[in-house]
Amino acid sequence: PAARSRPGAWGGSSSSAMQANGAGGGQQQPPPPQGPAVPELGCLGAQNGEASSGSAAGEQLAHANGLLPSASAANSSGGGSSPGGLSVNNGVPAAGGPGSAAAELGGGGGSALKKKKRLSQSDEDVIRLIGQHLHGLGLNQTVDLLMQESGCRLEHPSATKFRNHVMEGEWDKAENDLNELKPLVHSPHAIVLGIVVRMKFLLLQQKYLEYLEDGKVLEALQVLRCELTPLKYNTERIHVLSGYLMCSHAEDLRAKAEWEGKGTASRSKLLDKLQTYLPPSVMLPPRRLQNLLRQAVELQRDRCLYHNTKLDNSLDSVSLLIDHVCSRKQFPCYTQQILTEHCNEVWFCKFSNDGTKLATGSKDTTVIIWQVDPDTHQLKLLKTLEGHAYGVSYIAWSPDDNYLVACGPDDCSELWLWNVQTGELRTKMSQSHEDSLTSVAWNPDGKRFVTGGQRGQFYQCDLDGNLLDSWEGVRVQCLWCLSDGKTVLASDTHQRIRGYNFEDLTDRNIVQEDHPIMSFTISKNGRLALLNVATQGVHLWDLQDRVLVRKYQGVTQGFYTIHSCFGGHNEDFIASGSEDHKVYIWHKRSELPIAELTGHTRTVNCVSWNPQIPSMMASASDDGTVRIWGPAPFIDNQDIEGKTTSMYIGKLM
Repeated sequence: PAARSRPGAWGGSSSSAMQANGAGGGQQQPPPPQGPAVPELGCLGAQNGEASSGSAAGEQLAHANGLLPSASAANSSGGGSSPGGLSVNNGVPAAGGPGSAAAELGGGGGSALKKKKRLSQSDEDVIRLIGQHLHGLGLNQTVDLLMQESGCRLEHPSATKFRNHVMEGEWDKAENDLNELKPLVHSPHAIVLGIVVRMKFLLLQQKYLEYLEDGKVLEALQVLRCELTPLKYNTERIHVLSGYLMCSHAEDLRAKAEWEGKGTASRSKLLDKLQTYLPPSVMLPPRRLQNLLRQAVELQRDRCLYHNTKLDNSLDSVSLLIDHVCSRKQFPCYTQQILTEHCNEVWFCKFSNDGTKLATGSKDTTVIIWQVDPDTHQLKLLKTLEGHAYGVSYIAWSPDDNYLVACGPDDCSELWLWNVQTGELRTKMSQSHEDSLTSVAWNPDGKRFVTGGQRGQFYQCDLDGNLLDSWEGVRVQCLWCLSDGKTVLASDTHQRIRGYNFEDLTDRNIVQEDHPIMSFTISKNGRLALLNVATQGVHLWDLQDRVLVRKYQGVTQGFYTIHSCFGGHNEDFIASGSEDHKVYIWHKRSELPIAELTGHTRTVNCVSWNPQIPSMMASASDDGTVRIWGPAPFIDNQDIEGKTTSMYIGKLM
């Protein structure tokens, strides 16, 4: 006779030939013989309906999830009793020892009997992961049924007993359980002993802290002296623990020990630590399925070239039903606004630290301050700062955005310190007419700044332009103050970046290039440096390891001073102007550009990414314009999910 579909595919149809008592085709199964001993871990004898142990103990292990006692087989399946008291799994009987039939697939006597395919190791792992997750949701009857039908178990019975004793605070029993768990740790004997000692130490530490919280100081002292100290493990921690005896009340203890206090929270955290010493075949790592899913989501985000939104590690913030894909249309690749108020080449642009303003400097001798509308992201002219006779080639915002320093080109010996709020000039500084002050950087305290140029000047000044310190003979191309408030990085005419400490007057080499460094900028964490190198392009250096990390391709860089920047959420992106009139954007980990933005008609001198609005970027060009870049004007909801759409989004120009 033709074989029928597997049990479970029938969805409980009354026409099923397999009855609830486990017999098929009118034939009665014989009582099973006593099964073999239960294996140590993984799946038991029954695999998708294969035979499991016929003994009462075997039956209990075959269908218990290992965490809570399961309901009886009859109650779980909703059917009648099966011969020999076997558990019934959705109509599939758990039969006796080796060679017994798992289920009769055909109707009528004498039909061929087949065993179902054994579960693979990966299938077993997935079932256990699902079971653990369902147990965490409180769906224990569902877990029982899943373990019955698959023949798997969630964890080793000894681990279950250990878990229950820890959660109930039965420390002596939990300590005894370690002897049962010891043989399950498949490592050399000496390593196993070390593991047991560390686990015992964690148990006793919790026991000690709970005694202290309950005010049982003598009992706690007994644990410290007679149980923890003899372990001869982590004596430094024991000294710390002994100090907790002086805590006057429970709140003081919890604060000093950074401990949640006696109860479920601290014991669950303890179990998480203890589990790390046990193989996953014995006890699954906590929340293993959620961690795997979170890792998968993070990996997809990391591989997404256009991911530019705030990272949220919560699985509730994403759909697990589709792959993570960000559309290019959500990225700042589209011209939102063209600012044409400058009447000559625009040499520099820089967003304020709070992202609410943009400053642009031009050959037309002015600095224009633009206000960013927080809702529309449109910019409007706020103030024009005039009188920079040589033009403005560099701008630096103070850390609090109250002040702005403007510098000129090589032949400019002056710098201007403006009060942004009032638009008034606070200081116009010039040490000598022979100076060249072309670069500036603020100290993190906002009370000092450093400035210098290629003629050998390198000064530290206060807000009134008073000279605080100077460093002779350093021909400065570009400057940056590190967050330590002491170190100033300066690129010089020797194709290098050196660190200068104005406190102890020491200096050291940090970066050495083979070609002139036209400009550089530093990441927020101070770890990475982004260099525009003459005839070479954009280079990324690791300042801590002092190694060249990446050379970005595509950009045209001659001997013009072009300023690049980090940008986007977590500064995952890099943008630079170019002498071929384009703006190039790279993902930090990829040497090839992910976007080439066209629209400017002459060299793009500077690019600035809004530090607070990751979807906004500005570029300044010799064509006299400043372009504001943002996402496509209209984004279809489907497109956000990475699906195709027929909607016209807008031009790249």
